Amino acid sequence: MENIAAKVLPQEGGLEGSRSGIYDKTIGLLGLITLVGVGFGVHAFIAGHEHVYGVTREVPWGLMLAAYVFFVVTSTGLCLVSSIGHVFGYESFKPIAKRSVYLAISTIVAGFLVIAFEIENPWRMAVYNVISPNLTSNIWWMGTLYGAYLFCMLIEFALLQAGKHKIAGMCGLLGVVAGVAAHSNLGAVFGLLNGREFWHGPYMPIYFITSAMMSGCATVIFFHWLGYKINGWKMSDKLQESLRSVAKLGALLYLVIMFFTTWKLISGIAGHPPGKYEAIMSLVSGPYAKNFWIGEVGLGLALPFLIILAVRAKNLTAMAIGSLASIIGIFVMRYDLVIVGQIIPGFHKMDIVDLPHILPYSPTLHEWVITLSGFAFCGILFMMGERLFRGHLSEDH
Repeated sequence: MENIAAKVLPQEGGLEGSRSGIYDKTIGLLGLITLVGVGFGVHAFIAGHEHVYGVTREVPWGLMLAAYVFFVVTSTGLCLVSSIGHVFGYESFKPIAKRSVYLAISTIVAGFLVIAFEIENPWRMAVYNVISPNLTSNIWWMGTLYGAYLFCMLIEFALLQAGKHKIAGMCGLLGVVAGVAAHSNLGAVFGLLNGREFWHGPYMPIYFITSAMMSGCATVIFFHWLGYKINGWKMSDKLQESLRSVAKLGALLYLVIMFFTTWKLISGIAGHPPGKYEAIMSLVSGPYAKNFWIGEVGLGLALPFLIILAVRAKNLTAMAIGSLASIIGIFVMRYDLVIVGQIIPGFHKMDIVDLPHILPYSPTLHEWVITLSGFAFCGILFMMGERLFRGHLSEDH
């Protein structure tokens, strides 16, 4: 079987000369940001989370939990999109497998970095997860299932690198099962909280899986385009066609999430359900309206969808720009999901003196820097993958 890498490397070059210098400087900058974030996280352990983070007893989950949700959602989406080809056998999705699986590993590791500093005693979680499991806890299942998911993805990537595609497909199927179970369980962490009306409901796990695939499509398009720009290579026709297929799938998923979002608004406004109505109105016309209309609707859904339609999924540069906008908007979407679900007090209808109708929350410098370090660390892993695995060029299946 002829190796594709042997075909393209001689004429496409690689990270050489000035490009290599830019690469090294980029890695250095991202590494510095990561180390600064780790330093801020260690300081939070020493000073106490309550002194350096903006979270409170009333709003216990903040920016860093939202960043964790963003990373693991993206990772699951990458796993699901990549599995369409090398697990379920759809030829048009096979060329994206290696880089997508690697990105799935990179994003979930970045998420673990952020959540490690969000949890006050992360070492206890690792120890007691094993010696004192609570099978009735969604949080316990989330940690266990994501651990199994990461293990499967690591084995799958190693097998893909070794060219053992059939065994990798079997391991990828296990990764898909673990990822869907972990991610739907993450949705249940929110959906089963009947004291939080904004989250409560059976649709939340389904929404998480669907939005994960949407995130995965945007990430696949942007980082494949970026990877080839970094390496200075010309993308093959086969890979371009694969990314067009991903874009078409993404367009469908944008419509599905628009449908979910529309009915979330309608169900939160019709009949003025206590708690949920106030949360929805904070998104529509309240303090989070800019986040919702500009971030979620504009950048996250409408712009990338319209770009795909306008270029008919053929202009990869335009789709990459739309995908980057979508990734930014999806991060805002995760932030709004986490924060808006907590800002309405449980006793807001009782007009208790000095009890605000909307609880305040503002991320602190520590939260911003640690979150930024998660993105920087993910960037390091991506850049290292481009060099160590030579742009994830693969053999024909």
